[in-house]
Amino acid sequence: MADDERRDEPGGEQPEAEAPPAEEPPAEEPPAEEPPVQEPPSEAPEGEPEAAEGEGEPEAEEAPARAPGASAEPKKAKDLPPGAELEPITLEPRRELGAEERARLEAEEEERARREAEATAEAGDDEPVARREPKVELSADTTIQATGKRKSSIARVVLRAGEGGFTVNGRELDSYFPRPYHQTVARQALTASGYDGAVDIRARVHGGGISGQADAVRHGIARALCEIDPELRGDLKRRGLLTRDARAKERRKAGLKKARKRPQFSKR
Repeated sequence: MADDERRDEPGGEQPEAEAPPAEEPPAEEPPAEEPPVQEPPSEAPEGEPEAAEGEGEPEAEEAPARAPGASAEPKKAKDLPPGAELEPITLEPRRELGAEERARLEAEEEERARREAEATAEAGDDEPVARREPKVELSADTTIQATGKRKSSIARVVLRAGEGGFTVNGRELDSYFPRPYHQTVARQALTASGYDGAVDIRARVHGGGISGQADAVRHGIARALCEIDPELRGDLKRRGLLTRDARAKERRKAGLKKARKRPQFSKR
């Protein structure tokens, strides 16, 4: 009773107000788990028993056994010698030519010979020069010498009366000049002047190649024929048989690789 009176009196002690209890944070609710989907049981056909577990599954391939201490990484390219990745070259044995290939090669050879024969016929298609009568005949003891030149070849020609013999460096014409074209070139002056078969030719030639030597022999014979019959000079000159062909390989110059080929320029 006394306590109630104190509360009612002014200025009396007030009892302490009770603090409201602290609100606890709401606990997080776990997400609702979805119910697992149930697969319908597979219906096995009647009369067949269900396969045992693991019976139908393919077995996993076994990994190749690795040597102890060997590294799992392959060898790097820098560790391999150069060219290790290339396949070795195998030389094929030389095969024999078939019938078709042999026939093709023979046809090409025949075509080449035909073209050469045509070129020879064109070179030798010179009509005899109109000469005065009677024809100049050489005595048995007459000998005429002349010199012919072409490129680097020099031919010394000796012309005598005879029956058409022709020797070059002690050999017959067809033996020294195997090609018909070169034989025709060497005889061209005799054919053009009409003295072929009326004189014997003996020539000595050196220097140059086979083509230059044939031209040098022709040049020497043309000069010798002009000494026998001076009236032949105009006709032989017109055909270009007396003109010394001065064309030759150009000489090499100092500082150059060949006649005109220069070394490659390098800035540094």
